[in-house]
Amino acid sequence: MNDWIERQFKLKERRTDVRTEVMAGVTTFMTMAYIILVNPDILSKSGMPFGALMVSTCLSAAIATFLMAFLANYPVALASGMGLNAFFTFTVVIGMKVPWQAALAAVFVEGLIFIGLTFTKARESVVNGIPMSLKHGISAGIGLFIAFIGFQGSGIVVGNEVTLVTGVGLWNNIPALLTLFGLVFICACEAFRVRGSILWGIIATTAAAIALGAAELPTAIVSVPPSIAPIFAKLDFSLLSLNLRDPIVANFWIIVFTFFFVDFFDTVGTLVGVANGAELFDKDGRLPKAKEALFSDAVGTSVGALLGVSTVTSYVESTSGIGVGGRTGLTSVVTGLLFLLAIFFNPLISVVPSCATAPALIFVGIYMIMNIRNIDFSDWTESLPAVMAVLIMPFTYSIARGIEYGFITYVAVKLASGRAREVSRVMFVLAVIFLAKEILL
Repeated sequence: MNDWIERQFKLKERRTDVRTEVMAGVTTFMTMAYIILVNPDILSKSGMPFGALMVSTCLSAAIATFLMAFLANYPVALASGMGLNAFFTFTVVIGMKVPWQAALAAVFVEGLIFIGLTFTKARESVVNGIPMSLKHGISAGIGLFIAFIGFQGSGIVVGNEVTLVTGVGLWNNIPALLTLFGLVFICACEAFRVRGSILWGIIATTAAAIALGAAELPTAIVSVPPSIAPIFAKLDFSLLSLNLRDPIVANFWIIVFTFFFVDFFDTVGTLVGVANGAELFDKDGRLPKAKEALFSDAVGTSVGALLGVSTVTSYVESTSGIGVGGRTGLTSVVTGLLFLLAIFFNPLISVVPSCATAPALIFVGIYMIMNIRNIDFSDWTESLPAVMAVLIMPFTYSIARGIEYGFITYVAVKLASGRAREVSRVMFVLAVIFLAKEILL
C-alpha cells in the first residue's frame, strides 16, 4: 500500500509524508465544510429540495476533488462555488425567471466549453502566460481576500452603510473572542512546531465554543441521506439554440458566458495562489500538470450540473491544507473521502461554527500575503499591476475581478512605458477581452 501511495503521489519528491497529507486533507475539509449546508440553503431558494442538494453538494465535491488528486496530483479541493451559487439562484432563476432545470443546463454547457478549451491548451496557456510578478500578486491578493472572509465569519468585521465595512468591539462578542483564541492557539502551536496546528486550532476553538454556548453538541452522529432523484439529470436543454434573435435564447447564452467567465478566472487565480503556496511552479514559472488540473475543474462542473448543483470550482480554502504541509493529491483524496462521509455524518459536521474556521482562514491568509515580498518594487511596471490585484480582490469580493484589473493595468503600464515587447500575446489578448467585457456587460 505504501509503495502504491508513493508511486501515485510522489510524496518523497515533494518532501512530505502520509501523516502530513492526512492532516492537511482534514484541515482543508474543515475550512470548507460550511459549503455542505450553505450551498443547499442558497440553491434551495430556486425551488430545489434542500436534502437532495446537500447530498449532491457532497457528491460533486468528492468526485471533482478525486479527479484533481489522481489526474493532477495537486492538494486542491473543489466544490460548488460561492458567488456562482448566488448568481444561479438570485440572478438567473429568481431575477431572470429561468427554470432551475434550464439554469443547470447552462452550467453543464459551460463545463463542456471548459473541457474543449482544455484540449486546445488555451487555459493552460493563460496559467503559464501570467508574469511572475502578477502570480505573486494574485497569491497575496487571495491571502488578503480569505483573511477578510475569516474576519467576516468571526464577527470582527461587519457591514456599514456609510463606510461599507467597520469593526465591532470584543466585549460580549463571543465569536470574535473565540476567533482571537483560535489565532493565538494556532500561533502557539506553530511556535512549538506542533504538526497540524491549524486543524488543532479548529478543534480547540470548536470545543471552546461549545463550552461557552456559541455552538451546540450534535443531537445525532449519523443520519440517513435523502435521495437526489428530484434533481439528478433534470437538465432542460430547450433553450440551447443558436437563434440569438430570440431574446430568451440570447439570455441563455449570456448566462453561459457569465458562468464561464467567472469560473475560468476564479479557477486560474486559485490554482496560481495554491500552486505558489505549495511550491509547485518549476524554475521557469510554469505550472506542471496545469492541463490536468484545469480538466479536473471542467469535468467537475459538468458532473455537478448532472447531480443538480451550480458550478463546481477549485476552492481557495485549499490553502489551509497547504499551510499544514499538504503538497500532493493525497491531501485531496482525504478531503474527498471526508465529503463522502459527511453525507452520513452531517449532524456532526454542522457543529463546527464559523468562528472556529475563521482563525484558520486568517492564519493562512497571512501566510499567503507574505508572497508580496517577492514582488519587485523597484520596477513600477511590475509592482503596480501586482498590487492592484492584491487590493481589488478583497475590496470587490472577487478573485476574478482582481485578476482582471491586474491584467489590464499590467498591459497598460507596459505600453505606456514603451516596454510593449515584455507583454506576452496571452496577456495582451486577455486585457482586450477584459476591457470588452467591462464595456459590453
